[in-house]
Amino acid sequence: MKRAFPASPVASGRHLSTHEAAERIGVHQTTIVDWVQTGRFARVYIDSGLGAHGAFRIPEVDVDDVAASRSSSWDSRVRRAAHAWLAVRTNDGADAIHYLDLEDFRLDEIRVPLKSRQRGIWKPKSLDAALSITTTFRRAGQERPYEDEVGSDGLLRYKWQGDDAEAPDNRALRRAMENKFPLIWFFGVAPGLYQPVFPVYLLAEEREEQQFVVDIDPLRDALDMTGDVDGTQDLEIVKRYGTRIARTRLHQRLFRSSVINAYDTRCAVCNLKHKQLLDAAHIIPDAHVDGAPVVSNGMAMCKIHHAAFDAGIMGIRPDLIVEIRSDILAEVDGPMLKHGLQERHNQELMSVPSRRVDRPNATALEQAYERFKGA
Repeated sequence: MKRAFPASPVASGRHLSTHEAAERIGVHQTTIVDWVQTGRFARVYIDSGLGAHGAFRIPEVDVDDVAASRSSSWDSRVRRAAHAWLAVRTNDGADAIHYLDLEDFRLDEIRVPLKSRQRGIWKPKSLDAALSITTTFRRAGQERPYEDEVGSDGLLRYKWQGDDAEAPDNRALRRAMENKFPLIWFFGVAPGLYQPVFPVYLLAEEREEQQFVVDIDPLRDALDMTGDVDGTQDLEIVKRYGTRIARTRLHQRLFRSSVINAYDTRCAVCNLKHKQLLDAAHIIPDAHVDGAPVVSNGMAMCKIHHAAFDAGIMGIRPDLIVEIRSDILAEVDGPMLKHGLQERHNQELMSVPSRRVDRPNATALEQAYERFKGA
């Protein structure tokens, strides 16, 4: 039955429009209307002098009560705690995490899995809106998922679940967008292994394309507030630059996790197995047209060997044999030079991926080796 509303205030004090209430609480105006219709605001009246159909007016004190309850709500607590928990376990989002570990998160002794094993959009039963989204792992040779989801504006997209706009998963994601809730985006980098990116926000929904627009740049809102740019055009340039930087960082994280996992968290040259000391080295530089961020164009290397490779001090032949530049071989220095570089000359790589498709691309190695010889 349709709810009836009085035509005069039923509470003293200031009353807010649905737009003002939405701004105060931090939700979309349509969400306020839904809350009015479902009785969340009990003391609403209609100001019939504002338009033929009237306008809702809500007591300011009721709006403030809802805003206060939302700020300390279970939903908000879960999201803040989940991000802090992930930051500790993934080196502030630099490392990937196994999906089984994502089922261990708890708050107040209540278990809240951070992603679903089967579904791309995940809303735990205890929350009103989606908590995370997932892009599944794709084998070498398939299109990279983070490129598939880029729009003409440079922002990422995330597809609906199915083609029904009112499917429960899509409604859960829409509520996250309307409430401006932060989400976690899990990118698959290997079977069962996910690179988390957080926080991300949904900026808009493109219903014709059946997708949401996703912002992975946490500084975007701050850019709108800085006042350090002159005019809308300059602000748009800054925002586009921020988007490009955010996407580059995303690519770097996915590349690093994929390569280090393929090499079983070991340096290809010396077998060092300390993740904090490992990098994902590009065989063909990232800035080069052929420098795709795929596993076969990368090698896991400790920071010393990565720097030596990039500086042309160390080269790797297409047959996976290490070479050290002749002038470096002739130097006399401490144990790091002797054992870390000189003794690796004419030795095979100590670690290579078990899957042939993940091993260094021969053509890429040939190009890099020719560059090394010409250094």
